Amino acid sequence: MATLTTRVVPVPLRLGGGRHIVERNFVMYRRSWVVFLSGFFEPVFYLLSIGVGVAQLVGDFTLSDGTTIGYAAFVAPAMLASSAMNGAVFDSTYNIFFRMKYAKLYDSMLATPLRPWDVATGEVTWALLRGACYSAMFILVMLGMGLVSSWWAVLALPASVLIGFAFAGAGMALTTFMRSWQDFEFVQLAIIPMFLFSATFYPVETYPGAIRWLVEITPLYQGVVLERAFTTGAVGWTLLVNAFYLGAMGTLGMYVASRRLGRLLLK
Repeated sequence: MATLTTRVVPVPLRLGGGRHIVERNFVMYRRSWVVFLSGFFEPVFYLLSIGVGVAQLVGDFTLSDGTTIGYAAFVAPAMLASSAMNGAVFDSTYNIFFRMKYAKLYDSMLATPLRPWDVATGEVTWALLRGACYSAMFILVMLGMGLVSSWWAVLALPASVLIGFAFAGAGMALTTFMRSWQDFEFVQLAIIPMFLFSATFYPVETYPGAIRWLVEITPLYQGVVLERAFTTGAVGWTLLVNAFYLGAMGTLGMYVASRRLGRLLLK
């Protein structure tokens, strides 16, 4: 009766309900730590193959503030932003779809006093913690390779968490609309072009006007701008716009995800 009442009667937002989901995921991955760490190597391999290998064929880059950096230093922060995106999307789409549609995990959770908002916050928090681990290790690799040229880089890790928050919230919201595994082709259809064209490997100024405008409104571009500014020191007030974009995207995604979970599972 108490559980039914908490579902029907509006109650104030209860803080900390999602921590049980974080604990559950931690216990599960504690025995699969090799799988957990595997996500760290992909951006490192990209950095070594493209940022270092191709760098021998490409000259230095001049940023908008006149700073000149090598190609590896130009690509590395974009790889950092991309890894935060990929980690968040993987955790908030494929994993959540399996738990919701096949394992029926959320049905069991919502039979307890946990609410849909707790599920959303717990899963997004776990995705952020996982992404933060990858980002921290990648930043250490960048430091070891001499690809960081500013003390502003201390904000690169919080920026990665913000990028992960944006994509985790949006990914979880979109997952609640998925009907089968085939629908995830649309996720790849969005992720791959963003990875290739969000000023990841060359400056956005190389695009024609209309295409450049399209690139500049994509979420990954906002993350690339943040990471590149912090690691190179080209910091300006316009970064607040990029940060607000990502924060709003993650918050809206979590809200939609919690509402959709309630409609799907609390019938």
